[in-house]
Amino acid sequence: MPTTPARWRRAVVTGGAGFVGSHLCTALLDRGTRVVCVDDFSTGAPGNLAHLARRDGFTVLRADVCEPFEVDGRVDLVLHLASPASYADCLRLPLHTLGTASLGTRNALDLARAHRARFVLASAAGVYGDPQRHPQREDHPGSVDPVGPRSAHDEAKRFAEALTAAHAAALGTDAAIVRLFSTYGPRMPAHDGRAVAVLIRQALAGEPLTVTGDGSQTRSFTYVDDAVRGILALAASDLAGPVNIGSPHEISMNALARLVVSLTGSSSGVRHVARPAGDPAGRRPDTALARDKLQWEPLTGLREGLRRTVTWFRSVPRG
Repeated sequence: MPTTPARWRRAVVTGGAGFVGSHLCTALLDRGTRVVCVDDFSTGAPGNLAHLARRDGFTVLRADVCEPFEVDGRVDLVLHLASPASYADCLRLPLHTLGTASLGTRNALDLARAHRARFVLASAAGVYGDPQRHPQREDHPGSVDPVGPRSAHDEAKRFAEALTAAHAAALGTDAAIVRLFSTYGPRMPAHDGRAVAVLIRQALAGEPLTVTGDGSQTRSFTYVDDAVRGILALAASDLAGPVNIGSPHEISMNALARLVVSLTGSSSGVRHVARPAGDPAGRRPDTALARDKLQWEPLTGLREGLRRTVTWFRSVPRG
């Protein structure tokens, strides 16, 4: 991947106390970039930052990005990840989700423009909705119900992308968009409804693993280290995107459950439950753009990534 530009002396990561955000904060600090983490801790966790508390160059600004916020001093890079990430959180906090995507994105863009900083929006595969093309390439417009059960998440990401593109076109902001596909790994929340976390938590507790519908629906899962490399590779490039960052390998929910049982050594069985309305039948990114322009591809296979994630889940208190 491209090396960290020398101009990145200081970065702002909104949503830096979240799962992916905390890994980004760590990666930037490891590259010698000072980091300001901006978070209101509505879904982010202070524990995600515990390992960074004594790192030189790391500061936390407790703020809701829906309100204008300021960062004094030099800023070279703004990574905007502030948002409820899971569908469960978006259902619980729909107005906050939409506000963060609209007001929050505008405030983060304005901060980047004021400092002449590079801006990267962390979008998601939800912009494709229940896609009509497979795999999903960046030029696919998607198929999203604007008032459906998943709209708070999907339309929030779509609007944030539109706002980012408009800000760049109208004001010349150096902005880019990355679309993340089902990121997983250590520090992911255990109770926000994401499939990998739910299945691992249930397997370790000896509970039946819940799989929605008949389990034939597929997803492509991206280990967090690979997602972070992709985000930073896009930030270091001159691409505007959007750029898909995800695994080109898909797996059914039934197969994922079997793999989790195998890796945990659990005796749990599988229990099928009703499939949520609007749940896409399949998701797999076309990653040709990331591969050709960013020299990025995932390095961590699903089995190895899940093994590391299981190890982390075993290390934290259950609750």
